[in-house]
Amino acid sequence: MFWLENRQLLFVKKQLTILLFLHFSILGFGQNNYSFFVKQADSLFKLKRYYSASNKYSEAFKSNNWKGTLTDRYNSARCWSMAMVSDSAFFQLNRITTLMNYSDYNQIVKDTCFHTLYKDYRWQPLINLVLQNKEKEEAHFDKILVIQLDSIYNEDQNYRKQLDSIQTKFGWQSTEVQKLWQVINLKDSLNLIEVKKIIDKHGWLGADIIGKKGNQTLFLVIQHADIETQKQYLPLMRAAVNEGKAQASSLALLEDRVALGSGKCQIYGSQIMQDETGYYVQPLKDPRNVNERRQKAGLGTIEEYLQYFNLKWNVEEYLKKLPELKMKFNIKE
Repeated sequence: MFWLENRQLLFVKKQLTILLFLHFSILGFGQNNYSFFVKQADSLFKLKRYYSASNKYSEAFKSNNWKGTLTDRYNSARCWSMAMVSDSAFFQLNRITTLMNYSDYNQIVKDTCFHTLYKDYRWQPLINLVLQNKEKEEAHFDKILVIQLDSIYNEDQNYRKQLDSIQTKFGWQSTEVQKLWQVINLKDSLNLIEVKKIIDKHGWLGADIIGKKGNQTLFLVIQHADIETQKQYLPLMRAAVNEGKAQASSLALLEDRVALGSGKCQIYGSQIMQDETGYYVQPLKDPRNVNERRQKAGLGTIEEYLQYFNLKWNVEEYLKKLPELKMKFNIKE
């Protein structure tokens, strides 16, 4: 009898262990797949499958304990609006406006995805609140610098946005791509002159003075500069991150650029190169522990990051290729 009771007890413990394993596996699966669900939602939206895209965003939020970025909730609202589910669209818009202080008035009033909401009695109060957020945010802005940096941002990004389509059409080594890079390099050099003047005079300004877009512009222009300029301004950006005036995730990208430019392995795996075989990760320090470093810098996993390049991360295969990559890039460490 005692033997039977113990046997039954062991069986119950085994079942509980299995249930707990499944429970935590499901939790872990969901948390690790937030970006995966978001990517699926984006793909469905492009296919005009708006209702399915909306549900994928909901899966993403659920997998992350119902937390979501402002951008993802905004895009979720776009999907719900196009799916003609106005209550869900307004739920997401009200959430980012009231809880996350969404303030991009120009973006939302020009976004045609919300045309289904225009006649809804909730639309105008929402827009008024966005406008109030914008006015509060910009109360202490340096308007002249904001306008200047907005123009620089457009110059930095507009031609780069053409790269994918031109590479797809003509090939990555084509004359057309080379000519486009000549234009990009010229724009970069002109932008750098202006941004260096701003930083040298005012320091690394935060979003409270030049807005999020302006703050991002400072980073982009330095990131696209020559290695000596990157080295010059890297300490300043490190200090800016410590003071809350720059994003740690942006700093991580600059750290990688400077490391590679100095003959060292990159730290976070942000730098991707393309050759005739496709995209690949440039030499990376301690590949096995890259996700720990990325997490500390506020970056997603390298698996999630590489999905945007249609790459799969296999650390064992990468370690085999690493010596060859180091030779190719003249890495000394």
